[in-house]
Amino acid sequence: MTFEEYVLTRGPALVRLARLLVDDEHRAEDLVQDVLAKAYPRWSRIVGADDPDRYVRRMLVNARNSWWRFTLRRYEVPVAAVVPEPAAESGLDGADRQALWHLVAALPPRQRAALVLRYYEDLDDPAIAEILGCSAVTVRTHVMRGIAALRANLPAAGFPLTSANQTRSRR
Repeated sequence: MTFEEYVLTRGPALVRLARLLVDDEHRAEDLVQDVLAKAYPRWSRIVGADDPDRYVRRMLVNARNSWWRFTLRRYEVPVAAVVPEPAAESGLDGADRQALWHLVAALPPRQRAALVLRYYEDLDDPAIAEILGCSAVTVRTHVMRGIAALRANLPAAGFPLTSANQTRSRR
């Protein structure tokens, strides 16, 4: 697969992933552009790996982790971003989805990345561990703590805890 083919087929998915990681549409596009610019000279080595997608996702997460250095150098000021509505219906109206997204955006970066990679990108623990550079046990811990934090903040965001949510949180 050539670099151009990869960008055409996977570029939009990479931008969506970056948008979930940084909560800013424009910063996400910049982040993907920076990552792809770094990947281009190494493309023959990346495509020779078992999974080029995993390698580029790891580059994306690493670039997001070092975003603060970029921000300090460029004196950028993050602003509130509007997350686009998902295509699939989840049973929640737009205001509820926005409130839930704000809860996810408030999570620490590694918990947020673990949740996004698990539930949005549908990756398993070993794949997430490789992308985040940690063990599979640490991934499960990040996911568990992220979900616990979301459940703890649901009532404050105006979502009543149902008996199903309370039962699941005890497991």
